Amino acid sequence: MENITNYIQQHKERFINELIELLKIPSVSADSAYSQDVIDTSEAVKRSLEKAGCDKVEICETDGYPIVYAEKIIDPNLPTVLVYGHYDVQPPDPMELWTSPPFEPVIKKTAIHPEGAIFARGACDDKGQMYMHVKAFEYMIQSKTLPCNVKFMIEGEEEVGSVNLKSFVENNVAKLKNDVILISDTGMISNQQPSITTGLRGLSYVEVEVTGPNRDLHSGLYGGAVANPINILSKMIASLHDENNRITIPGFYDKVEELSLKERAEMAKAPFDIEEYKKALDLKDVYGEEGYVTNERNAIRPTLDVNGIWGGYTGQGAKTVIPSKAFAKISMRLVPNQDWEEITQLFTTHFTAIAPKAVTVKVTPHHGGQGYVTPIDSIGYQAANKAYTETFGIPAIPVRSGGSIPIVSLFEKELKSKTILMGFGLDSDAIHSPNEHFGIFNYLKGIETIPLFYKYFVELSK
Repeated sequence: MENITNYIQQHKERFINELIELLKIPSVSADSAYSQDVIDTSEAVKRSLEKAGCDKVEICETDGYPIVYAEKIIDPNLPTVLVYGHYDVQPPDPMELWTSPPFEPVIKKTAIHPEGAIFARGACDDKGQMYMHVKAFEYMIQSKTLPCNVKFMIEGEEEVGSVNLKSFVENNVAKLKNDVILISDTGMISNQQPSITTGLRGLSYVEVEVTGPNRDLHSGLYGGAVANPINILSKMIASLHDENNRITIPGFYDKVEELSLKERAEMAKAPFDIEEYKKALDLKDVYGEEGYVTNERNAIRPTLDVNGIWGGYTGQGAKTVIPSKAFAKISMRLVPNQDWEEITQLFTTHFTAIAPKAVTVKVTPHHGGQGYVTPIDSIGYQAANKAYTETFGIPAIPVRSGGSIPIVSLFEKELKSKTILMGFGLDSDAIHSPNEHFGIFNYLKGIETIPLFYKYFVELSK
């Protein structure tokens, strides 16, 4: 431990400056205007892995952006850790809400980060957290303490659904063979209380279209005689929840896992202040499914939310029309055992069935993924917990995340290995939002903790 802390202090400024340089490249995968920047970032990641000490580093082309693969095999008989991360970032919009330019990283002190935090798009999600692994690997190489084999798979399309990762994994099962997968693309409870994400929700994302008349109509001449698609769509959406905020789609809850009171009690150990939660969001009260508290509603229960709704005239002034069409985008966060394709079909069948004959309905599935749970009695979880306990001085708390990382279930299906989610970000780091940032403390603490995971994983695997 003393060696790693000394190494970090000795190279602290370099570690920070290297990350800052990486953050300057606007690797926005969702916008083709940044395509060259995304490719440039893959090259930068490749160079960093070569300098860190990997024996083999390559850019693997896909039908989209490339995947950077690297490895250090010291003994085929030793365990192998596969590190996954991504180098692409979310679009920075809305630009006017940033207090500093999103691709001109600056270090600012905050109440939560008195040592300073790097403000930039991708600082926490996921360049900063991905780069912790590169620097932790560098330390293990330089100190000759690498206890096992390491493989890196860093992709450039995570923020647009990892559309080409599935085929890459399926076509490279032997190449990616491992004993455990390590990802830092999640968070922890606080800088004082570490946590390990043990569960992720799945996702089904659809777009719906309701069509009434064959053109927009005068609301005076036709109002009351012709169905208004916006009115109809609003009623249909409202009917998707009952008075207890449970989803009304038949069969939706058939495979939902009901956690035991013991498991729910373990979750409740995580520090949570409901008044601070409401204050941070400027809410008078919380809202959700009856019978569950806030931290259960957003982690272990499925949801259905409208992400966008539009139709008709929304410009300045008035235009009295009954629109021909109305649209909405709807996401359903799913819990383990709920199959996203099955839920998508259940939604489509139900939503079409509840439409009156006066309109027609079209449901277009966009994308989805399965939920995931890592057992806390696994060697990987125990190794991560021992690592956190050593660097933070307190054991980690297992938590389930409300978010989705669909590729995790893909990894288990194709590579037959468990994933450990060792996140070092905080909920307040504003990922996907203006003023995204990552604490210097968190960045360096990740570099300090990750080598211990390797150490304990190898020890526990014997």
